[in-house]
Amino acid sequence: RQEKWKSSVSTQAKMPPCDFVPEKYKSYPYERMQKIREQNVSPSLRMYYKKPLLLHQGHMQWLFDHEGQRYLDLFAGIVTVSVGHCHPKVTMATQKQLARLWHTTNIYMHPSIQEYAEKLTSLLPDPLKVVYLTNSGSEANDLAMFMARLYTRNFDIISFRGAYHGGSPYTLGLTSIGLYKHGVANGFGCSTTMLPDVFRGPWGGSHCRDSPVQTVRKCSCSEGVCHANDLYIEQFKDTLNTSVPKTIAGFIAEPIQGVNGAVQYPRSFLKEAYRLVRERGGVCISDEVQTGFGRTGSHFWGFQTHDVVPDIVTLAKGIGNGFPMAAVVTTKEIASSLAQNLHFNTFGGNPLACVVGAAVLDAIEEDGLQKNSKDVGTYMLLELAKLRDKFEIVGDVRGKGLMIGVEMVTDKVKNEQIWEDCKDMGVLIGRGGLYSQTFRIKPPMCITKKDVDFAVEVFHSALQRHMERAA
Repeated sequence: RQEKWKSSVSTQAKMPPCDFVPEKYKSYPYERMQKIREQNVSPSLRMYYKKPLLLHQGHMQWLFDHEGQRYLDLFAGIVTVSVGHCHPKVTMATQKQLARLWHTTNIYMHPSIQEYAEKLTSLLPDPLKVVYLTNSGSEANDLAMFMARLYTRNFDIISFRGAYHGGSPYTLGLTSIGLYKHGVANGFGCSTTMLPDVFRGPWGGSHCRDSPVQTVRKCSCSEGVCHANDLYIEQFKDTLNTSVPKTIAGFIAEPIQGVNGAVQYPRSFLKEAYRLVRERGGVCISDEVQTGFGRTGSHFWGFQTHDVVPDIVTLAKGIGNGFPMAAVVTTKEIASSLAQNLHFNTFGGNPLACVVGAAVLDAIEEDGLQKNSKDVGTYMLLELAKLRDKFEIVGDVRGKGLMIGVEMVTDKVKNEQIWEDCKDMGVLIGRGGLYSQTFRIKPPMCITKKDVDFAVEVFHSALQRHMERAA
């Protein structure tokens, strides 16, 4: 079934067919929804688009609004819908558990927490075999900080500038994007270090990053040598020598930065940084909230793409395909430091969450979604790179698997218009970076090459329209 797209933007792009027919929308009219939002929902919860979408139903990579319009979802509820909206297997498992048992809390055993803990940790290398389940990524990173400090008996933690690790008062010290900083004290014991960004940073070339698409910056390094990496490591050493004590609690990094727009580091950076941190008595934390569960394609976990094994791994977003769920996985020794006193989470690891989490892992394996991320993601990166070569306003295309960033070199207003045009033609994408300069493409991992063809053609039309306006 092919909808006729009501759009003010002309495009030749044909939306791939979809057999799914959404239910008829029966709730309040759009205007009343908008009024309730203005009066009763916190204004800090900002919405996308000049005319915000009122979404009604989802099916795999598709979303439907209150008027029945269909959209290709390339942002997946901020990198959260991993296996597809309302995936049949996950939905069925959840419905069964809903009728059986919702909640007991951790003072009793129930089957699904043990089953899930075993299933999840079997996917992680030794010695990462102990899991603590929580409800959100901020909560997971908060707990990881706490564990690092308890275990090492040190206090200072280092993160990258441009990092996003949560919005709770504790994690705000690690988050290093000005938009999220409120005028209250935060960040005691947290130091930021230079982001080794090979596109925007002072150093970088055409061989630095683990991506099918490299920067347009030239590189004179010989085989096996990366001068940019060496220079960024010198900056990291400078932070260690000036901003923190001789012993530290740890270092946290996303394998690819998410909110900051799919920023990638030189290939060897994390390996060298982990070694330096451990020399100072610190633990290494990998924030896999956006890069985990096969999204990078080549590996199940983002840290594996850097050839490192962290001491603590934090997980959220795609872990539950949209169900509020998160986890901290660590070693027995580090986990034991938290057991010296009582630390409790009422909802963490509840029966529903664990069943959802297990069904998500099954769906990733059964649907071949890691391989799909690699194949479709690589195809999309290479197609987007053609647009970078064609349009000067596209500065960089980067990423790995279905974790993609397209960094623009236009001003914010022009970017917004391109973004709005894509939505009007049926494609939803995210935005990120310190100046909202990067389009974030992180769809449900079930998307197809036909979806990519449609999306790239829509993006091409939006860029063409921008050039015509500019002319």
